[in-house]
Amino acid sequence: MIPNQWYVILASDEVKKNRVIGVRRMGENLVAWRDSSGVVTVAKDRCPHRGIALSKGKMLHDHLQCPFHGLEFDSSGRCVYIPANGKAAAVPDHFRAAGYPVAEQNGFIYLWYTVDPENSRSRSLSNLPPVPWFDNLGGDFPSGGMTDHWKAHYSRGIENQLDVVHVPFIHRTTIGRGIGPVVNGPYVEVSGNSISFWPSNEQDKGQQPIPVSKMTKPERVSTYLTFIFPNLWQNHIMDSLRIVVAFVPVDDNNTIFYLRMYQKMVPWPVLKEIFFFFLKQFNRIVLHQDRRVVETHQPQATRLKMDENLIPGDYPVILYRRMRENLKASNADNADIAVNAGKALNEGDAGISAPPL
Repeated sequence: MIPNQWYVILASDEVKKNRVIGVRRMGENLVAWRDSSGVVTVAKDRCPHRGIALSKGKMLHDHLQCPFHGLEFDSSGRCVYIPANGKAAAVPDHFRAAGYPVAEQNGFIYLWYTVDPENSRSRSLSNLPPVPWFDNLGGDFPSGGMTDHWKAHYSRGIENQLDVVHVPFIHRTTIGRGIGPVVNGPYVEVSGNSISFWPSNEQDKGQQPIPVSKMTKPERVSTYLTFIFPNLWQNHIMDSLRIVVAFVPVDDNNTIFYLRMYQKMVPWPVLKEIFFFFLKQFNRIVLHQDRRVVETHQPQATRLKMDENLIPGDYPVILYRRMRENLKASNADNADIAVNAGKALNEGDAGISAPPL
């Protein structure tokens, strides 16, 4: 995990008003609830009194009530009532559900991930970076969605969507039909914490692939892919059709793909729903073509330097790894993370010849 980042962890419609749900994210058991005003709270699924799961509790007067001894927690995670002590008793400050800063935008719930959540939680959201999203994707796009569970580390799911080499092989019956195996470039742009690239595969006619350093940005090709750290990806198929995926970490071996389809091609309500239905079925087929091989990755979590022999066509993947290690180092909450990331960067990229950042 990259510390000090906004991670998408849930879809907004999964947390209903006056409802409590338990989820596993970032390798932790978390509890989420929404009060009657719509405020969402996410905390560690552990009551500070006796350590039981708060997700087994219920909402009572806009408070999360612990199912064991009735302690009540407000939307800040602070315990406001201990029944056994009586209403007149003050509640000690340390009776607090350990929570994370949360933001809700774009139909998603974002969590500010840090190994020191309580110190971050006390900070105003205005003092945290804005949540990541795509500048070219506004609220005027109708959308439909689906989820898919992969038994893989979230970083491997991300790398799969940055991999232009596998498309004509894994997806030869779907999106890779007719796409050649020879990988030119691709052309890549980096802006802040985002990577955009324009695939350029062609049939093998004995030619040498064009290296990344000699690629130029296509003038008339509308299809490109953008990844925004730490876990958002968009396939800009055309101006009127986009696919967005949030790679939501469950733990080191499990990821939930939140896939959204955005389109302006079919405006009519009934036909729009039919369009989304068939698009969802197609996307599920494509995802499962990937899933059956990505789940076999060893090791599961990606690293900058591993026992691999990389090729120039892997450039978007190695760029992702470089940027990921840089972010882990620069945003580290402890010295060990920074030292290990620094070592990985200094070791270089074995087996690949590609231009530096």
